Amino acid sequence: MRYEGDEIHIETDDARAGENSHVGRYVLAVSLALAIAALSAIWITGALTSPQAGSNDRVSNQPTPDR
Repeated sequence: MRYEGDEIHIETDDARAGENSHVGRYVLAVSLALAIAALSAIWITGALTSPQAGSNDRVSNQPTPDR
């Protein structure tokens, strides 16, 4: 750190007050990959275990009318 008149000049590393090892990027990338894998697993297992409509069945959110 040096003074030039009323101004204070600080080196870049001192001004950042952090490390420059890019570990944060790796943590974010791994976290994103794990979140995508977990949500995909939940979605796929839910789709595989849900009851499926037959080939002649209608697919609808509405109940079938009583005849």
